[in-house]
Amino acid sequence: MPLIYILEDDKNIQEIESYAIKGSGYDVRSFDDARAFDRGMQEMKPDLLLLDIMLPEEDGLSVLKRLRSNNDTKELPIILVTAKDSEIDTVRGLDLGADDYITKPFGVMELMSRIKAIMRRIKPMSDDMILKYKNIYLDQDRRICRVDEENVELTFKEYELLRLFLSNLGIVLTREVIMETVWGTDFAGESRTVDMHIKTLRKKLKEAGSLIITVRNVGYKLE
Repeated sequence: MPLIYILEDDKNIQEIESYAIKGSGYDVRSFDDARAFDRGMQEMKPDLLLLDIMLPEEDGLSVLKRLRSNNDTKELPIILVTAKDSEIDTVRGLDLGADDYITKPFGVMELMSRIKAIMRRIKPMSDDMILKYKNIYLDQDRRICRVDEENVELTFKEYELLRLFLSNLGIVLTREVIMETVWGTDFAGESRTVDMHIKTLRKKLKEAGSLIITVRNVGYKLE
């Protein structure tokens, strides 16, 4: 499912946004400042960013400018979260390439309406309903997995794991990132759950399972 990042230093607002987004069927990761957000971007790229303008250290407009000047993130959909009296900042943000904005205080229904509108716009531009790598084939529309043209029966979590790997080819995914994305928690004590599901997924993929590589003391990658 689509992954949405939240960059917001106000914990109360961050929790409201996160709860609403998760409740609408999206994956979500939240960050308090630009440094934490940058680390998250190195681990995995989101499908959309909810970006607060007023941030500690580096503000949202500076983050927006950096993202738009980077070839890897220049097309990333971004919604600015602005204060009621920051019209100038809103205009600057739109000029810098933000896709939309929402003004505090806002309602959950308005927030999700704006997010869904952008997700509808970007969906036709991508053909990511089919994910392929070597002899692994994943049809996200019909939730079908095939290896060498043979159907592979996966559990819900196994399917989500494989989709995560196929969407991040060659990228090392930490156990924490996998737990947060697939299970909705980053509780380190549950990392053994990841290892067990990887083991069963490899077994079901047979020879293709060897494409899931263990990165010692870090996590896994598909390569």
